[in-house]
Amino acid sequence: MRPSLPAVMTEIQITAPGPADVLQPRHVPVPAPKPGEVLIHVRAAGVNRPDVLQRAGNYPIPPGANPTPGLEVAGTVAAIGDSVTMHAIGDEVCALTNGGGYAEYCVVPEGQVLPIPRGVSMTQAAAIPETFFTVWANLFQLGHARRGEVALIHGGTSGIGTTALMLCREFGIRAFATAGGAAKCEAIRELGGEPINYRQESFVEVVLARTEGHGADVILDIMGAAYVDDNLATLARDGRLLLIGFLGGGVADHVDLRTIMAKRAVVTGSAMRPRSAQEKAAIAAALREHVWPVLAQGRCLPIIHATYPLTRAADAHRAMESSQHIGKIVLEV
Repeated sequence: MRPSLPAVMTEIQITAPGPADVLQPRHVPVPAPKPGEVLIHVRAAGVNRPDVLQRAGNYPIPPGANPTPGLEVAGTVAAIGDSVTMHAIGDEVCALTNGGGYAEYCVVPEGQVLPIPRGVSMTQAAAIPETFFTVWANLFQLGHARRGEVALIHGGTSGIGTTALMLCREFGIRAFATAGGAAKCEAIRELGGEPINYRQESFVEVVLARTEGHGADVILDIMGAAYVDDNLATLARDGRLLLIGFLGGGVADHVDLRTIMAKRAVVTGSAMRPRSAQEKAAIAAALREHVWPVLAQGRCLPIIHATYPLTRAADAHRAMESSQHIGKIVLEV
């Protein structure tokens, strides 16, 4: 079903791989939802590290994905495709997109669309999907983190980091988190985590000392190669190392496999964007069951560092690349 809609819309395109200035507004036709898809009138869109990497030419998109950046949005359902049953025109929703979020309208598979929790604003809702899908799928589904365990979160004040810390606190998991600087460490403390200033101290030594040699049962890592040896040294017996980023390199040389064997460690990882629509829908269903009631009670809401108008997406990317933010950056439409 497609009610009366504008013929054209504004979206932010990557005109060529490069610095933030390559993000430019363009007028394009409003897309039509195919069977099983929902067209969202976007009110806000989250900005995430993969957007920045894609813009710079360092994050190839999966085949068939929308090349326009933007992996999460919030807004109202403007039209629905055939066979859509879970959403109706006018519903207030947020969604994990397959690209295309930096726009006035965005098409999303219906399984990746969720109702906005009660009391949550559009801006807050736009900052939820990408990080909550990623943390839930990795820390809780792949990593099997559970009450009473110890977690180590690298990049504790990023969107992923703050989300992981809040969910660890909510579900009874003791969490350490790395950050650089006193202000970021204080933010980690306020989220219930135990901060480690990586510029001044070794996270291996801190975690092992404070856990009386036990170590971390699960580690959520955005750094990759640069941290692999220290991560393995920090892991507890039967620990799980979850790789979700490679800011410190994607190829690790001379890894001591004996450490993995001795600790019975599991080393795994995943990316969200290449997952199938069915896999993403399953994560959405789990979030709706376990996390959406928490959000509706006003807990674990995303921290919004700054907002920018859609047409200032380049400024939003510069803010992210400065690494001064705590929490999420959001574009408002």
